[in-house]
Amino acid sequence: MYTDVIQSIRQKAQRDPKRIIFPETEDPRILSAVDYIRAEGIAEPVLLGAEDIDPDQKLQFAYLLYEMRKAKGMTMEKARELMEDRHFYAAMMLKCGFVDGLVSGASHPTATVMRAAIHCLDINDWIGLVSSAFLMGIPHCDYGKGGLLCFADCGVIPDPGPEQLARIAVLSAQFFEDTMDVPARVAMLSFSTKGSAQGPWVDKVKQSVDMAKKLKPGLLIDGELQADSALVPQVAALKLKNSDVAGRANVLIFPTLDAGNICYKLTERLAHARAIGPIILGTLQPCSDLSRGCSVEDIIDCTAITVVRAQKKTSSLNFIINFDKQYALSSF
Repeated sequence: MYTDVIQSIRQKAQRDPKRIIFPETEDPRILSAVDYIRAEGIAEPVLLGAEDIDPDQKLQFAYLLYEMRKAKGMTMEKARELMEDRHFYAAMMLKCGFVDGLVSGASHPTATVMRAAIHCLDINDWIGLVSSAFLMGIPHCDYGKGGLLCFADCGVIPDPGPEQLARIAVLSAQFFEDTMDVPARVAMLSFSTKGSAQGPWVDKVKQSVDMAKKLKPGLLIDGELQADSALVPQVAALKLKNSDVAGRANVLIFPTLDAGNICYKLTERLAHARAIGPIILGTLQPCSDLSRGCSVEDIIDCTAITVVRAQKKTSSLNFIINFDKQYALSSF
């Protein structure tokens, strides 16, 4: 059952709880979740209210943000303005190592959280993009890992090209493996299965499979696959031969944001599934968004996942970030 898998993630977090910052202190769901998280030892929550912002540190963060992004047009005035937003302040605390992870989005749109993450956090140069993934816990379901599947990208890139789609696949697979401790089996979804239809939409998915294999040799990935070919062993047996993924997929990569977002919301509502996330992928520091319709349980589980990622002391691609905050702040 997917509930057992989620419980195991909470237990992993409890073994080595990390400092997770929450900048939405006015949301009662956050406060309820934080009480549980603290009591159960899932994380060391850091609540960031307006009264918790230090004026001197805010200025230091603004200067650092200006230095980081001045080549992209950032001005000191704009950096100071952005630091009035608690999401930016929280992201800079994460960037500088004062906390180990960030969870927000319960009362703000994804764009707010994403802007702070993209501006302030380190983006993995090798992958070069930020995307997102949901863990979908589906009751009475045998697919994936006990009914738990990874859906991506459902929140960031509207119409990824082949290379972007390949990078989304690699990010999502690594996230799933880091969190679940099982091999990812990645299905690149389409309305076609292995040439049953033709067109530029199908070609995009085919190209992305080859690119993903080059990016991560040994990755278990296949496509283009229709959803039933990806998930249902009996359908896969009729349509394909010799696939390590078809009929056994646990990571589903959608060809567009339209498809991914619609599918996760339909699955959540019609199948009474749990949608945990969106988890932000591609930053070197772990950061999770929340749906504005999230429950207290969703916040708890999103926090546990963020802790597990922070325990790796790496990004979801296992690149270590060594940021010396004393060095960074001494230059102001």
